[in-house]
Amino acid sequence: MSAPAGIPPRSAAVPGGARAPAAAARPPPCQNGPVQNQMQFPFGYGLHLENYSASSGHYPPVPHEAVPSQLNNQYVADYHSACYSIPVQSVMTTSVGPSMLNTQQLYSGAPHPVESAGGLTQGAISSASHLHTSVPQSYSAVSSHYSSSTSSSVASQGFPLSSGRYAMPTVSSAVYPNLSYPSMSVGSPYGQVFTSQSLPAVGQFEETNTFPDQSSTVPRTLQQQVPLGYNSTSWSTSDFQSAQDNFSRNNTGSLAKASNQINTVGIVDSSHPVSQNVQFTKPGVETSVVSSAVTSSIRTPVGDHLTEPASVPSNTQPSESLLQEGMQYGGYVNNQASSAPAPLSSSSDDEEEDEEDEEAAIDSSSTTSSASPVINNYDALEGGGYPETNSAASSPAPTPQTSRTPKPFGYGYPTLQPGYQNATPSTSAMQPSNPGHHSGFQQYPQQYPGVNQLSSTLGGLSLQHSQQPESLRPVNLTQDRNILPVSPVLAPVPNLNSDLRKLNCSPDSFRCTLTNIPQTQALLNKAKLPLGLLLHPFRDLTQLPVITSSTIVRCRSCRTYINPFVSFIDQRRWKCNLCYRVNDVPEEFMYNPLTRSYGEPHKRPEVQNSTVEFIASSDYMLRPPQPAVYLFVLDVSHNAVEAGYLTIVCQSLLENLDKLPGDSRTRIGFITFDSTVQFYNLQEGLSQPQMLIVSDIDDVFLPTPDSLLVNLHESKELIKDLLNALPTMFINTRETHSALGPALQAAFKLMSPTGGRISVFQSQLPSLGAGLLHSREDPNQRSSTKVVQHLGPATDFYKKLALDCSGQQTAVDLFLLSSQYSDLASLACMSKYSAGCIYYYPSFHHSHNPAQAEKLQKDLKRYLTRKIGFEAVMRIRCTKGLSIHTFHGNFFVRSTDLLSLANVNPDAGFAVQMSIEESLTDTSLVCFQTALLYTSSKGERRIRVHTLCLPVVTSLADVYAGADVQAAVCLLANMAVDRSVSSSLSDARDALVNAVVDSLSAYISTASNLQQSSLIAPNSLRLFPLYVLALLKQKAFRTGTSTRLDDRIYAMCQIKSQPLVHLMKMIHPSLYRIDRLTNEGAIHVNDRVVPQPPLQKLSAEKLTREGAFLMDCGSIFYIWIGKSCDNSFIKDVLGYPNYASVPQKLTQLPELDTLSSERARSFISWLRDSRPLNPVLQLIKDESPAKTDFFQHLVEDRTEAAFSYYEFLLHIQQQICK
Repeated sequence: MSAPAGIPPRSAAVPGGARAPAAAARPPPCQNGPVQNQMQFPFGYGLHLENYSASSGHYPPVPHEAVPSQLNNQYVADYHSACYSIPVQSVMTTSVGPSMLNTQQLYSGAPHPVESAGGLTQGAISSASHLHTSVPQSYSAVSSHYSSSTSSSVASQGFPLSSGRYAMPTVSSAVYPNLSYPSMSVGSPYGQVFTSQSLPAVGQFEETNTFPDQSSTVPRTLQQQVPLGYNSTSWSTSDFQSAQDNFSRNNTGSLAKASNQINTVGIVDSSHPVSQNVQFTKPGVETSVVSSAVTSSIRTPVGDHLTEPASVPSNTQPSESLLQEGMQYGGYVNNQASSAPAPLSSSSDDEEEDEEDEEAAIDSSSTTSSASPVINNYDALEGGGYPETNSAASSPAPTPQTSRTPKPFGYGYPTLQPGYQNATPSTSAMQPSNPGHHSGFQQYPQQYPGVNQLSSTLGGLSLQHSQQPESLRPVNLTQDRNILPVSPVLAPVPNLNSDLRKLNCSPDSFRCTLTNIPQTQALLNKAKLPLGLLLHPFRDLTQLPVITSSTIVRCRSCRTYINPFVSFIDQRRWKCNLCYRVNDVPEEFMYNPLTRSYGEPHKRPEVQNSTVEFIASSDYMLRPPQPAVYLFVLDVSHNAVEAGYLTIVCQSLLENLDKLPGDSRTRIGFITFDSTVQFYNLQEGLSQPQMLIVSDIDDVFLPTPDSLLVNLHESKELIKDLLNALPTMFINTRETHSALGPALQAAFKLMSPTGGRISVFQSQLPSLGAGLLHSREDPNQRSSTKVVQHLGPATDFYKKLALDCSGQQTAVDLFLLSSQYSDLASLACMSKYSAGCIYYYPSFHHSHNPAQAEKLQKDLKRYLTRKIGFEAVMRIRCTKGLSIHTFHGNFFVRSTDLLSLANVNPDAGFAVQMSIEESLTDTSLVCFQTALLYTSSKGERRIRVHTLCLPVVTSLADVYAGADVQAAVCLLANMAVDRSVSSSLSDARDALVNAVVDSLSAYISTASNLQQSSLIAPNSLRLFPLYVLALLKQKAFRTGTSTRLDDRIYAMCQIKSQPLVHLMKMIHPSLYRIDRLTNEGAIHVNDRVVPQPPLQKLSAEKLTREGAFLMDCGSIFYIWIGKSCDNSFIKDVLGYPNYASVPQKLTQLPELDTLSSERARSFISWLRDSRPLNPVLQLIKDESPAKTDFFQHLVEDRTEAAFSYYEFLLHIQQQICK
């Protein structure tokens, strides 16, 4: 195929005669297969110390070598979706040949020559005639990350272990799944051979429980482990029991256990050799080899015990140049982070800071009181747990449980909250003159309070004493019609004492469906309420404490990060609030950088803030941090060019090119596709960009791998020339086909060495090559009240490709701009399983649909400039007795509590279902902790930690009083999406209704003084029926209303990936009247007066023809104007003389110098500022066709196929009385 019109073809052929033989470069690492033996380090990677010793226990060994990037391309797992496909059939073949994925031909050899029929065609873009030059920048490693003197002191991590079969308690509710895990011999509840899925590429992440290594020295080989879900010679698929689904009353269908989990099939083959020399640096740039020397600070094994050196705090004070985002005090930063595009960072590029980071990293001890095995995969970096030992060198063992009066958990919570337990020392605490100073031992009072004392200390966790009775006030739902508050619903506050309440995590980041945790599973079953967590772990924060200390203090057993809810038994010991183990306080932790005092560990910032971020040392890395890499894959077929999206995308990139998160190493590349795949050579030194066309889409290859991803700063002028030329380059194309699959295969090959982010823009159904799709939607069935089909993917191609991308630390973000059916159910898999995000613009056209065009422009501005984390993993820990059994979101599950996130962004939310495995009789508080380990765009390894503390209660009334109705509805929505895909949409709808029936029925049956003939709910659950009805009328679950299949699938994707605050706007929008705004009750924000109109019911009875109303749906604002709206409002706010002159497609309010205009714009701006994505505004007149969308959000009104709110209440009451 020749180059498009206007591009003169090049006469020079691509050098080389033939492509490299397949045997010379086996397909690149498929990140989902097993780890292979005989691994060699790639060039530039330091060797870890080979000696490792740990006390015996039920833990698999941690590999002793960093995993190289080249692996055999073998698939031996049965991948199936837990969210969007029924786990019945094997979707992964034993081997994927070149015609399918060609996943790993890295063309280090000669590229293809120019071919006339099906090969490569080269052309030059004539938009630039001058030679662009720039100074090449070599890659210099930051000292703190590549120091040759490092201490690997992070233990392997794991989920709390217990022998015997793990079985979820059976819940007799219509909402909760009943799960069981396979039998095993001894040790881990998930089987003796359980480990993380070892990853083929350096920089892969997983955390697992590990067995002690039997051979302490294994040079240049990888200790083979079988991932969870893979067969070994001792396991077969029959060992697994299917999960029983209790989500609906009739137990039909099945609910997937955990999103993106791997199941067992086949036997692992680990006999293939691995390529040894892979350079991830730019050709021609020197790469320093990390020395394998390790300092003597590594603990050496002595018999069965482990010894460790004392950790000495650094006395180096930071200079003023280090305070980039806040004040820093000897390793602590009070970070004033904002929503700016650059990621949070407490470091600058100054030489002083680099030297300080290097100094801090040399003798850093990343953990406290724990052995330091050699770390070779991220399974063992962030988490893992040591078996309990009685080593003399380890922390003191917990208090023996054989005492006559066992001390309940909570003895570490004396009269003051745990961080304030110290008594006044006998001598004044002064800053030591040297780091080795030891103050006298300070005796802490009230170390072991009794149960009665503890109860009074905590302010009483029973509602009979301190809980506000308002949450339990009975509400007659059928009689009290005005239950919606006039102001937004706030998250309930846990019933803790004032000190603990101040320290608790913000509900915007970490929220539980029950703020009072039932003591037993039986009590939870009786309440008929879901137990789970809603997470927003990477959200933008205005204040974030950043800890730069070289010591990250963690529990020796469960690897919990020290937090405000631990207990300091004395000055030298602290008790973990999750597993109750007693740990030593390291020497460096005794010094408080804020107060410049010694001997006050309880006043450290880590113990005073429930949300903190640690700057991790090189112990938390498997390879040097990779540069930020961005690849844009653009559809240039006829439909795409006609829609006009290329102009918007290219213009947004030009405006935000300098704002892309990254550093001087940031790289960028572009691929376009129609029926062929076009690459762009942007190598520095060229006078203009070169187009390279590959027309053989059945065997796509990289024509010039080294020049397709270029340094952003070195090739900026060439990049700008390409972006200016792209919108008109294909303007005369008549190519209607779309080869999306081959373009994605090429993108995967291009990104595999480093990882990064792929942004895909697609405008139609893929019709050529691998991954081609056919239309499955029947437009006549859009309004069906019966079965809704095709909610799952039509092919596993996109899921397998996403798993490959996830393994190579690459996320795929999808922008779907289509006016016709595009099978989003299949395409969405590429984002769901690679931790990407999905943007959907139905009926997109730059001129015919200006609202969508404006939305794309605003979304791109946020998307291109928001902070981003690479190579991330997230682990959730909880108090002993609680367990996690289902995750929801976009990710890949590596183990029972570990999520692999190739990218993490501040707009992503997650949900977790939990259960109570053991009665919480010995504790009055439970805690949850989430740890997100990621690499910032600046190349820093960071750990963001959130800790939530909640009380344990014993009465059913207390459980209902602490119900968080919004969190419960969001969790149920996630469960219903899974149910819709695994079973049917009708089953999911029934389950949602049953959730309301069961919970209110249980409440009414336990309250003897209530009228059994009335529909009564506690005040905390008064909005439960309304929210569930709104959920049933959402596009994801509604029936009887014409709903495009892609619209329904996108709504489901939003439910699974949106944070709670944005998801609630989507489920139950906010309605305000804005034609009568006053300053009564207004708030002042940045010298701006913001009116606060009351919330209105979502019912047409609140609309008047004389008024104007604003509906906030989260991603879009509707302004509805009545026919008889006051002309003064139309003139003063809209800028038109009367109603008839107002245009139909108004998307912005003009800036008029009137009081009404100022108030309206101030209120809308205030609403926009509260969310990351800038919602678009759409004006709707009373006779506008778009009013259908507006009225569909009035959830309290009756439709042809759905109840009104009052009718729904009567239906609920009827079901309860049966």
